[in-house]
Amino acid sequence: MNQQSVYSTSSQTSVLQTNKVLRNTYMLLAMTLLFSAAVAGITMSLNLPHPGLIITLVGFYGLLFLVHKTSNSSAGVVSVFAFTGFLGYTLGPILNMVIGAGGGELVTTALGGTALIFFALSAYVLTTKKDMSFLNGMLFAGFWVILIGMIANMFLNIPALSLGMSALFILFSSGVILVQTSDIIKGGERNYVLATVTLYVSLYNIFISLLNLLMAFSGNDD
Repeated sequence: MNQQSVYSTSSQTSVLQTNKVLRNTYMLLAMTLLFSAAVAGITMSLNLPHPGLIITLVGFYGLLFLVHKTSNSSAGVVSVFAFTGFLGYTLGPILNMVIGAGGGELVTTALGGTALIFFALSAYVLTTKKDMSFLNGMLFAGFWVILIGMIANMFLNIPALSLGMSALFILFSSGVILVQTSDIIKGGERNYVLATVTLYVSLYNIFISLLNLLMAFSGNDD
């Protein structure tokens, strides 16, 4: 009886902890998405220039490193907002360029498509509670394919390769959302700060990739 009682209590505690991580992750994700959108809006209204590839990479990986270093403290939340705010800033000039080329509807479509992908993937994992860790091997391989493709495209600048990379980014990021959500509900991820950043980056990549594909197929990328 005592062992059953301990097991039951432990199981209930685990479920409560999982629900707390999931709730905190989605709450923080929603707030960072709103904050990022606000920063992007300010950047657009001020018509600020894009920071460029080098500053973007340094800012992205520097702030990502800061998030990981502070993820177990209250400063982690501040780091997440700094990270997502910076990405919001980089998004502003891109949106200005697309809208300026008459692609306002494409931005709305990409935004709606990103939301639909996220909710569909999240709902699938939350409903089925399926362990998606079997995707880790494919995601690892996909990461290297994407990395090599990005480096190659920097030198070759082939439009077809760029479109292929966008499609791969969508597939890769979708897989990350599945695995991350599964990790949370299975108890493998207890840090909602890191979980939030992972989901945010995935959504950011899906949105940018969808926008790139839509622009290409609509002819607005000239």
